[in-house]
Amino acid sequence: MISLKNIEKVYRTTNIETLALNNISLNIAKGEFLSIMGPSGCGKSTLLNIMGLLDAPSKGQIEIAEQTTEKLSDKQLARFRNQKLGFIFQSYHLINDLQVLDNVELPLLYRDASARERRQLASEALEKVGLSNRMKHFPTQLSGGQRQRVAIARAIVGKPEIILADEPTGNLDSAMGNEIMEILINLNQKDSTTIVMVTHDENMAQKTHRLVRLFDGSQVL
Repeated sequence: MISLKNIEKVYRTTNIETLALNNISLNIAKGEFLSIMGPSGCGKSTLLNIMGLLDAPSKGQIEIAEQTTEKLSDKQLARFRNQKLGFIFQSYHLINDLQVLDNVELPLLYRDASARERRQLASEALEKVGLSNRMKHFPTQLSGGQRQRVAIARAIVGKPEIILADEPTGNLDSAMGNEIMEILINLNQKDSTTIVMVTHDENMAQKTHRLVRLFDGSQVL
């Protein structure tokens, strides 16, 4: 589902060159739940952003769902992301002025879907994460765990083949973190969704199929 070959990422300023990722090669199978761990600044989020086509590598090749991405235009990349990928962030990134249902609908605004179809898909996504009774609430009226569940509903509303999660339990206590992990595991097992998760939590990582460790931009496991 995801193939990375000899990925390198270098950030350059006038005086400084920083190697963020060094020769990363990684294959992730369809339906796999992979976690990525490592100390802060080791390149975890950079690697996830490259997988999500939010950033481009300095060197190397990316293939997602049998599509080589390096020659796609910005418009084609945006369409590909919208159709194939769902994103979950540590800080939720919900719009506080929009109700929960409207937040979940957002990715569908970039597709040829009617308002009725958008509402139906958003309602189904919220039901999957156990928040069908909160559709008319605003994010500020929800707990951290509930907001993360809204973020998951938004990520899955378009039925993506791949979910990329950056520290999805990082802002939550252990009980709420376990609830979020159960939702992700359920999505992986029932819908065969491929999930790549960056985490600092060893306990959460051990619940996934495979663990990749990074150190100073290099893969060490």
